[in-house]
Amino acid sequence: MSLLSEYLLKEQQLKELDDELRAMERDTQLQADLAFKTRLDTLMADFDKHTADVVALLESLPEPIPTPTVPTASPDTPAAPSDGRRKRKTRVYENPHTGERIETRSANHKTLKAWKAEHGAETVEAWVLPAES
Repeated sequence: MSLLSEYLLKEQQLKELDDELRAMERDTQLQADLAFKTRLDTLMADFDKHTADVVALLESLPEPIPTPTVPTASPDTPAAPSDGRRKRKTRVYENPHTGERIETRSANHKTLKAWKAEHGAETVEAWVLPAES
């Protein structure tokens, strides 16, 4: 590779890096992080502390106590599944024309789909029986 082509390649890479840098500078999260760093540096200078001092101080602190949260479920509500996803409530539909009942957690139930196609979704949703306590 000639010296000129290497120079042109480096110049192109520099332009690409400059564009990336300008895009990063417009990021609000980066601006907040830079402001935090500046204020932290000022605070460390005011107390004549170095980064290692701050790290040692933070490592010596006990684990933070989690902030208590307001429970959203009643105490008798079953615990959430282990995969972190909430289970859907079982809904019971009763067809007033045939007396047939189905229990499902999904709108993808074969019979439920057939009823909605035949009678309309709003009508079938009116067939939901109240949940048992």
